[in-house]
Amino acid sequence: MVYKKSIGERIFDIFNILLLTLASFAFLYPLWFVLISSVSSATALAAGEVTLWPQGLNFTAYERVFSDPKVWDSYGNTLIYVGLGTLINLTLTTLGAYPLSRRDLRGRGIFMMFIVFTMFFSGGLIPEYLNVRDLGLYDSRWAILIPGAISAYNLIVMRTFFQSTIPHELIESGKLDGANEYRILWSVVLPLSMPVIAVMTLFYAVAHWNSWFSALIYLQNRDLYPLQLILREILISSQTNDMLGGVGSGDVAAISETIKYAMIVVSTLPILVIYPFLQKYFAKGVMLGGVKE
Repeated sequence: MVYKKSIGERIFDIFNILLLTLASFAFLYPLWFVLISSVSSATALAAGEVTLWPQGLNFTAYERVFSDPKVWDSYGNTLIYVGLGTLINLTLTTLGAYPLSRRDLRGRGIFMMFIVFTMFFSGGLIPEYLNVRDLGLYDSRWAILIPGAISAYNLIVMRTFFQSTIPHELIESGKLDGANEYRILWSVVLPLSMPVIAVMTLFYAVAHWNSWFSALIYLQNRDLYPLQLILREILISSQTNDMLGGVGSGDVAAISETIKYAMIVVSTLPILVIYPFLQKYFAKGVMLGGVKE
């Protein structure tokens, strides 16, 4: 028997389709506008002629962006921060979440209370700055990697995943076979935890990729700047002079705008490309990690 929708249900479906279409346009159009502006003529962009399609297609802005050595240096720094930082984050978060998920850990409730406390209260920026300086981390890569090595929220998600997904009998079986805690973690727990590891990788990697504030506070050496800090300088301070060599004084303002849009595309495209491949793990990991005891 074929179910036939009523007139009210059809109207409701049409309304939902229209609403979601408008919402999708509102979300996607800013990205599309940035993309088409970056490949449009600077003159057309300055005249407000760019709306839905590129005008005077050219890639001058990208040529100037990629010809600037500081962009490549900051790109390399960002890759270091993302790769090494995510590795440190995953290692420490896993080593913290696994024992807290074990039933036989004495005082785990107290430990969790202190961890949750940090989600609501912190020492503030000045004490953190003084701590980084006194530890000798100031103006080094470690100032970006160490202070945020563990996220309390991510640790709780991973701990909950271990508790709700990894059978306690498997751990007991490993103990009976003579495996120590590290062997159980490496050979039993981690192979069964790929969804939550994928989502933690996504969380930490995106956070490192988008991070600029820590670099602004703790770094003075421009050779250590990440890409997002260079992007901030270009967008807020309009520091595009190094990319405008040979441009006439009358065209500087117009070309500077296309360079800004090109920098936005360059700095966001890698995440937009990689995210679809991790999306299924992201959704599954969040759902499994959110199951309560």
